Amino acid sequence: MTSSRVIEAIAVTAELCGRTFSPAAAMMFASDLDGFPESAVLLALTRCRKEVRGMMTIQDVISRIDDGRPGVEQAWAMIPQDENTSVVWTDEMAAAWGTAASLLREGDRIGARMAFKETYAKLVSDARDQKEPPKWTPSFGDDRYGRQAAMAEAVRMNRLTLDHAVLVLGDELGEGLIRTLGVTKHPLLAPPSAEGKERMKALMLTLKAIVT
Repeated sequence: MTSSRVIEAIAVTAELCGRTFSPAAAMMFASDLDGFPESAVLLALTRCRKEVRGMMTIQDVISRIDDGRPGVEQAWAMIPQDENTSVVWTDEMAAAWGTAASLLREGDRIGARMAFKETYAKLVSDARDQKEPPKWTPSFGDDRYGRQAAMAEAVRMNRLTLDHAVLVLGDELGEGLIRTLGVTKHPLLAPPSAEGKERMKALMLTLKAIVT
């Protein structure tokens, strides 16, 4: 249910942009923004008051809502430029990269950037219209430790949970991730139990017997 605070902000912003809303029109406008966090809507309306020239539309507000998706320039800067680099990206970034990758391989960096930006902006706009939250997934390059760095950044930015990142990386890199993030209490950091030590000892003896 849209709050009176949002409805009032819509009416005021519309008036400052040269458009007068009736109470019913302001409520209808607000209903189209249901599903977005109130704080994000209010910030978007603030941006509209500063940036919109002429009558404010729904798209003016939605395009300025910060839902966690990177802006176009930031998204392009995050895209891996070689097969070694890992990234944690949104579905929209991955799809837009698909339209630009062949151009980049041909050496047309300007064309690749333009194709990426055009596709990404449309996909983000469509996703926001549908009120779809961003979905972050890793895309790993050949550099194993680069994977750890990409996942660490994703956890710091609250794009992935620590447990999800550790599960994807596996025990070795997962433990490195935990230490990188300064986490001091985690099952991977716990000392091995007596049972675990015995199982490891038996495994080592078995391996030794196979080798010799």
